[in-house]
Amino acid sequence: MTDTMALDGVKVLDLSRVLAGPWCTQILADFGADVVKIEAPGDGDDTRSWGPPYLTGDSDFAGEKGESAYYLSCNRNKRSVAINLADPRGADLIRRLAAEADILVENFKLGGLRKYGLDYASLRAVNPRLVYTSITGFGQDGPYAARAGYDFVAQAMGGLMSITGETGGPPLKVGVAITDLSTGMYAATSTLMALRHAERTGEGQHVDCSLLDTQIAMLANQALTYLVGGQAPGRLGNAHPTVVPYRLFDTADGAIVIAVGNNGQFRNLCRTLGVPDMADDPLYATNGERVIHRDGLEARLTELTRAWQSVPLTEALLANGVPAGPVNDVGEILTDPFAKARGTVHHFTREDGERVPSVAYPGKLSATPATFRSAPPRLGEHSRAALIDWLGVPPAELDALAAAGVIADRADRLADEGERI
Repeated sequence: MTDTMALDGVKVLDLSRVLAGPWCTQILADFGADVVKIEAPGDGDDTRSWGPPYLTGDSDFAGEKGESAYYLSCNRNKRSVAINLADPRGADLIRRLAAEADILVENFKLGGLRKYGLDYASLRAVNPRLVYTSITGFGQDGPYAARAGYDFVAQAMGGLMSITGETGGPPLKVGVAITDLSTGMYAATSTLMALRHAERTGEGQHVDCSLLDTQIAMLANQALTYLVGGQAPGRLGNAHPTVVPYRLFDTADGAIVIAVGNNGQFRNLCRTLGVPDMADDPLYATNGERVIHRDGLEARLTELTRAWQSVPLTEALLANGVPAGPVNDVGEILTDPFAKARGTVHHFTREDGERVPSVAYPGKLSATPATFRSAPPRLGEHSRAALIDWLGVPPAELDALAAAGVIADRADRLADEGERI
């Protein structure tokens, strides 16, 4: 492992909020990019207030609650700069920052930054090498481009909810904003590809990522089921559309997941359950036959698994090479020995002594791993420092901008609160 992080020296101007954009920029920040998060003075990123729960301890400003768990999940390793974009002086600051940036990430509605002169065409004129990543609900063109987009809408329109839920039941969304998160990951990957091109050629580009494009791509085998077979797949609850047995099975004290991916594993399953001859039944001998005859097979397997307790059955299956596992709740997996061994949960200690939890980036790079250097910032925590670092703005100019409400610095606000208290 080296002391140099993969994205050392890369400057990222983050004009995004909520989840998809911040998820993208947190990935870049984890690998060493200097991410300056631009927020509106006052409320900042929408998700700061998306709670409870909120982090206890020191709040953003006196009399206000602290950061929400939602905000904390996607903003570590960044610096917060509070700038009023509606003021021409604020827009000019963003333009000056963009001239120094390698990457800009934004998730305004289509054309939302054009009125400030901060759209791609305008900023390309001041920085031709800039990688400008736009994240929207429906893309920069097409019939729905002007619509606002949220994860829930994309899950619904993108077909995901039509295949999620119990057979015969209503469509359901996934329990996390999976389309936002996937779009953030695609945006990070696409941005780094564009950055590689810019480093080679000096030519930046506009990266267009949308929630609906991402959700359609994430249908994966289910999309190809329709494109190859001509029939839209439906909801199967916890069952797999083309692999059997691969679902939740009842036990005497609950349920476990059994995921049989090949014929050898099926044979081992039958042996574990005490019915080795079932593996030779022509109705079940191959996966194709098991899919066709799933109802009878799964009913028989459920009779057998109900005779076991969950833990002994899981252990027996794993010992025989059959993929299986418990259905953990969130607390159980975050305190599981796996999470401890893999360093899944990280805690920052802020200057006020508050411990701030975070879930680590999952990829383990041997030479340039992700690092967790700073807790998600309080609103405007770095307004002065980042403008000095990137632009060399002199103190007198910062004072004038703060007095005019163009920027807001947390230290200034806290000092003001202290004087009034």
